[in-house]
Amino acid sequence: MIRYLYLIVLFITLSCVPLSKYRESPEVKSWEPDIEKFEQLDISKYYPDDAIMFAGSSSIRLWSTINKDMLPYNVIQRGYGGAKLSDFVVYADRIIYPHICQAIVIFIGNDITGSNDDKSPLEVSKLFRKTLYTIRRKFPDTPVFWISITPTAARWGVWPEIKEANEMIRGICEKHRNTYFIDTEKYFLNSSGLPKEDLFVADKLHLNPDGYKIWAGIIKGELNKVLMKK
Repeated sequence: MIRYLYLIVLFITLSCVPLSKYRESPEVKSWEPDIEKFEQLDISKYYPDDAIMFAGSSSIRLWSTINKDMLPYNVIQRGYGGAKLSDFVVYADRIIYPHICQAIVIFIGNDITGSNDDKSPLEVSKLFRKTLYTIRRKFPDTPVFWISITPTAARWGVWPEIKEANEMIRGICEKHRNTYFIDTEKYFLNSSGLPKEDLFVADKLHLNPDGYKIWAGIIKGELNKVLMKK
């Protein structure tokens, strides 16, 4: 009964977040081929029920060592291009629902980039809420982890806004059962409080092998804390 009351309250909270403007957006529709590729993988490839799904943007897609880094966990890798929460929330059911997972890990860092069409931190947090609701409709008890958006030199000019969005999402995670915020900020800043550029490739945005090694250690550590208890 408590679980169903929780879902009802969450639905009421999120019902004010309209998705129609995102569903009809050409930018969102442009990801349809990528989502269809995931659906083909769902048909052609076997994934064990104890796998952990890693979903989100290019930092997930480019993580070439993810299967080795996450051992002994099995991995379902579902990262695509420059994913934003505004498109992920539209496709979340098609990406996540086909799988029974031990946990779901999400990283999406492209809604605030310094461009004219950036979302506000509040809008980003609302889209995360809606994404969480979509997951909870089918998986009310599966642990969900949100990896905080990384501080990078490429987007340092909008770091205050990104940090605010991170903190809003942290607050949501802390208020919802089986929902966890993985804080990575301090590991990617130097003693002067600036991004450690030696952990990124030339674009100063995506992680290099050293960056992924640190990222993997943080994420796996947080997974172990939660999943080993279960």
